[in-house]
This record gives sequence, C-alpha cells and structure tokens, in this order.
Amino acid sequence: MHRRTPARVLLALLLAATPLLAVAEAGPRLAIGQVRGPGPSSPMLGKAVVVEGIVTADFREGLGGFFLQDDGDGDPATPDAIFVQLAADPAPEDSDPVRVGSRVRIEGTVAQDGERDDARSVLVPSAIELKRREDLERITRPRLAAAPADWQPLDGMRVRIDAPLTVTGSDALGRYGELAVSFDGRQWQPSELARPGTAGHAALAAANARQRLLLDDGSAQRDPAQVGYLAGAPTPRVGSVVHGAEGIVERRHGGWRLQLVAAPRIEAATRPSAPQVPGNVRVAAFNLENLFDGDGHGGGFPTERGAKTPQALAAQLAKLVATIRGLDPDVAALMELENDGYGEDSSLALLVRELNADGAHWRYVDAGRGPGTDTIRVGIIYRDERLVARGKPAVLEGGPFGERSRVPLAQAFKRRGGGEEFVVVANHLKSKGCSEAEGADLDRKDGQGCWNALRLDSAQRLHAWLTSAPLGKGRERMVILGDFNAYAMEDPVRWLREEGGWTDAFVAAGVERPYSYVYSGQSGRLDHALLSPALVPHLRGAAEWHVNADEPDDAGYAGRNVPGPWRSSDHDPLLLGFDL
Repeated sequence: MHRRTPARVLLALLLAATPLLAVAEAGPRLAIGQVRGPGPSSPMLGKAVVVEGIVTADFREGLGGFFLQDDGDGDPATPDAIFVQLAADPAPEDSDPVRVGSRVRIEGTVAQDGERDDARSVLVPSAIELKRREDLERITRPRLAAAPADWQPLDGMRVRIDAPLTVTGSDALGRYGELAVSFDGRQWQPSELARPGTAGHAALAAANARQRLLLDDGSAQRDPAQVGYLAGAPTPRVGSVVHGAEGIVERRHGGWRLQLVAAPRIEAATRPSAPQVPGNVRVAAFNLENLFDGDGHGGGFPTERGAKTPQALAAQLAKLVATIRGLDPDVAALMELENDGYGEDSSLALLVRELNADGAHWRYVDAGRGPGTDTIRVGIIYRDERLVARGKPAVLEGGPFGERSRVPLAQAFKRRGGGEEFVVVANHLKSKGCSEAEGADLDRKDGQGCWNALRLDSAQRLHAWLTSAPLGKGRERMVILGDFNAYAMEDPVRWLREEGGWTDAFVAAGVERPYSYVYSGQSGRLDHALLSPALVPHLRGAAEWHVNADEPDDAGYAGRNVPGPWRSSDHDPLLLGFDL
C-alpha cells in the first residue's frame, strides 16, 4: 500500500464534469486559510464554500488537480493554499480557466483526502469562474533558508528553497519519482550514533524527520519512464546537492514533500577513487549481495537469489571483480555467497577464477562443508603469493548459527617471507527482517528492528568461541569482519566492544563518521571490523570505498550497468591496513 493507490475518499464526491460558469454569490467569499484551518483537517469538512485565488501549479495530468493560493487570512498558523481536486479531463485550451497565474473564483465542497497521516483537506469544485489573468509574482512565495519548525502552515503553498539540499536517498525514485533530501547534509541512522531507546536516539530521529523532505514529480504514476525534474540526467548519488528547488509543499502518505514545478540544479557528488591504507597487510570485507551461479555450467537460471540469467551473472561478476581488484587486499572476508560447496561449480570457485584471469594467485579457504545450512554463507579468499594459510580453518555451528545467523569462518594467516600470524573471522549475523520473529526477537520499537535478541546472542557466542582458541593457542591477533546487520550503537556491536573488549578499527584509526549502508535515506554501518586487543597495535589505517551505498539502484548490473565497480552490491566494502 503506497501513495500511488488512487484516493478513494473523494470518489463519491467527484463530479462527472466541472462547469466553467460564473460562481453564484450564494455565500460570502472566504479566505483559504479560514477554510483550511491550522491542522491537516479542515474545520469546514463537508460544507460548501466560495474561495478566490491564483493558480500556482497545475498538476491535473499527474495528480488530478491544481493548487490555489490567495493573499492570506493574517493567521500565520493556517495555510493560504488548497488543492482543488477535479473529476474530469482538462477543459479545451480556449475555454480553460485553469492556467498557472489565473485568478479564479471557485464554489465547491471541502473534503478530506486520505486518513490518519495521509489526511489532507481538498476542495471539490462545483463551479469555476475565471476572474482575470495575473502575474504569478503577485502571490507571496515564501523563500526557505532552512527547514521550518512546522511544515503544516505551508501546506499547499508554492515555495522556493534557497538552502542547498543534500540528496540522502534515491531508492523510491524509479518507482515513485521521489528523491529524499535533507536541509542539514547527510542523515545518519540514529542507532549509528546513539544507543537505541535513549533520549539521544529519539532526538536524532526527531531531527532527521524535521530536516527531511521528499522532492516529488507531481505525478501519481508508478514506474515513470523518466522523472521529469531530472531533465534526462541520471539518478544522482547520495551526497549530491540540489539548488533552487521550487514547488508546492504537500503532505502525502505520511511525509512532507515538494511537488516540483521546475527542474532544480543538481550538483552531482563525485565518485571516490579506490582507498589506500598504510601497512604491509591489507584486509578487506565485502558483502557480495547474493553471488549465485546457477548450476555452475551456464544453466540453472533463474536462481533463488542474485542474477536471473547467465548474462546478468557475467555483469555481476565483472562489477565484483572490479571492486576487489580496486581494493587490492591480501585477504578478504566475503558475505552472501551461494552456499553450494567448494567444488569447481561453486560460486566461490567461480569468483576466484575470475579474479585470477589477470594472472593473480587468489585462493579460497575450504572449510570442507557448508559452513552452515542457510541459502547463503560467508567465505574467505586470499592472495597465495602474498599470504600463507596457517593450519585448518574453524567454524562455529549450532545455536543461532545455521538458518538465522550465518556460520562464522576463521582462518589464520602469515605473510610470505615472515611476520606475525593473524586470524581473519568472516561473520554475517541475522538480518532485521521480521519474518518468523517472535518473543524477544520481535521489533521492540527501539530502533533495532527484529531479531536483535538473536543477533546479541550470536555476538556473545562468537566472542566466547574466539576466546576459546578454536585455531589453537597463541593466535590472539584476530579481526572479526563482516555484516553484523546492526549499527554501531546497537546491542550486538556495542556488547562486543564494551563487554567483549573488541576495538572498532575505524574508531582506532580516527575515521570520522564511517558508513557502509544507506537505508530509507539514512546512512550508517552494518559492516564492521573489530580487533582483538593483541591486534590493535598493528593497525595502520582503515577506509571504506563508497562504490555502492551512495549509488542508485539502477547503476547496478540489473539496471543501467554502469561500467566499473559502481553498485556492485548494496553494501560498501571496507579495507584495513596492518603492519605485521
């Protein structure tokens, strides 16, 4: 259920046609502010009224109506504009009074469109009379240098935003023509910065809501062939800046938006070059977003997840290989590999073959089976000419690890030519989706989503396992890498730091505001690197490569397939440098 569902509240009220007649002086003309009132619901619902104003925006083709604004009622708490909902097709050009800049008088009935958070007062006309053509400049159009304390008094009014707006999310652009922006730069997941359930967390969430706005295309069409206000330009990356946005302020479907009347200027965010970190050992982590290879012989498509055709798989592999080669790690922990064994037909073996096509010497850690029974698994790959795998790998099975959290995989390594041994642990905890969740794993509405109890249990068991020396005694230099499906201040990651004694590599390296994932227009880290006390002194640097989280979905292999690493996954990879 979304905003593109036709409004049903008005259907009984809409007329077969709207007469273009003189409005009878049956009652006094009211200021639009009097009709609207100070809240989302009009105090005059169901009543016939007469109003007069200037047409400020014509969205008959997209939204089935136009916006009318007058000179105001003197009350700053009431909006001075209203949406006029029409029932019929636009009138012929020569008799059409509804043009931007027209002053019209309307007799109609006040109605409510939507319910609860979607409630909006609209005017259903019975007659429209053209008074005269006027210059739109006669209407006071507020200019906003910052987000208002309350959007409600501006509802329906035409405004210009002088402040630069930062693009924070584009996931709804292709489907609904919406682009999420903020008045205050990038927006952060509250639980990335503050402990869930606290006053600080609530304050961050409230600030995000106050600064957030949706730029909309003035249309109810789903999956538009082209979003008009982009003027043919590609979807902007998160971090791009919008200048000169002008349109109608409107609340639809639980959020404030600006129905744009012209294309704003968009300053595109630049794509970052591959990160460089100091040290003689480079360790990466990368969620591959479902690398599935069918039957391993070009058949077996569509797969349960990932690429749907052999051609799509080839495009996906090209992006993944470009990303890993750009990072140039010595060893990498991988998430969301198809759990299809370690043979030549496996997705893991296929990825390593593709990486070695340029003459490199990648190998993968073979755990013998699994690990785990889930559809996806973790894996570890390494450069055989740079590192030596020391001893056998270890896995942690049972309890939450299996069909929920993926089974973690640990392997010890050493540099060729000497140096300290270190252990890489690939980890992928249960996601936040609520399917089958019950009891303590239900969403407690504290910002951590479903399955938080299981993720916390997984983190505690992972810590206990690693401190039991599963690879043998003396291997205390360890790094846990991967997708924790928890932001930095949520219980699983916070417990590992505060109770388990693990150190956030990005904090230790002095990286400010790292992020690897963008969800609902808010950035944060689901992907973490945690160091044991013995490894912390060896850390020399940490970085993320923002090739994915900021990129629009359509840049990926299933969309426009922009060449290179861009949108190779939905998570950004991370890279650590150690001196070993």
